[in-house]
Amino acid sequence: MEAIKETNFSFPGQTGFYRGKVRDVYYFEDKLAVVATDRISAFDVVLPRAIPYKGQVLNQIASLNLKATADIVQNWVIAIPDPNITIGHRCEPFRVEMVIRGYLAGHAWREYKAGKRTLCGVTLPEGLRENDKLPEPIITPTTKADQGHDEDISREEILDKGLVSEQDYANLENYTRALFARGTELAKQRGLILVDTKYEFGKLNGQIYLIDEIHTPDSSRYFYSDGYDKRQSAGEPQKQLSKEFVRQWLIENGFQGKEGQSVPEMTDEVVSKISERYIELFEAVTGQQFEKESYDNALQRIERHVKDNNF
Repeated sequence: MEAIKETNFSFPGQTGFYRGKVRDVYYFEDKLAVVATDRISAFDVVLPRAIPYKGQVLNQIASLNLKATADIVQNWVIAIPDPNITIGHRCEPFRVEMVIRGYLAGHAWREYKAGKRTLCGVTLPEGLRENDKLPEPIITPTTKADQGHDEDISREEILDKGLVSEQDYANLENYTRALFARGTELAKQRGLILVDTKYEFGKLNGQIYLIDEIHTPDSSRYFYSDGYDKRQSAGEPQKQLSKEFVRQWLIENGFQGKEGQSVPEMTDEVVSKISERYIELFEAVTGQQFEKESYDNALQRIERHVKDNNF
């Protein structure tokens, strides 16, 4: 099964390189080229096998959503010359990620189920069930770790540690709520519920920019709206589109990224099913048919399209 697990280019004018969990980032003086590979991570661990077409799915969903939110906050994108590439402004990232939740799901539910009623300084009411809609969306930031696990952090801790200034943080909260409202509106048009998501921001010339991807299956969780109320009333699992199904598969097979645990075997069947789910999510979120870009000479194609942008 063909997939792009990593790239190792050397471009004229390149000043640096960073390999993230999913993306390979090529730095130039004031710009960067981000290659969305087919790597997949869960519990902050990169899994051993890459997922065909996953990079294309992420890059193209992010592209559409960045265009759809550019009136709310300026973003880093300059050009998208290839299904796997985004060229953008090189911003100085804030050292926190802005997570916003409209429903009690995923990590928040696991914490709540364990008895916690305060998450990142936000108090949650008693009596909630998994996947219940929250009284109002809550912001639950995390630290941004270069390696290892991101950690929950409260607004007060962010300000006390000087990670973000008070004025900048107020702006980040406002942008986060406005972006989530827009994402919710766009999801509703497609028969989906945007459950939770995260946004990353940076600064360039004193201005805040939205950076990285938004509203993708790696950064967001979606439910199908049709039947949500009925499933919730019956205490049934929600039908969802997100990376949560990967996390659940790992949990069921004894892996949560903890010390001493091993990633279960990723068979061709498992890899194929994950790929199909990503394509399903692309089509559900965008309303467009996914067009598979050939893997023939894929690395040469990506290298050429970065070079053609004349850094």
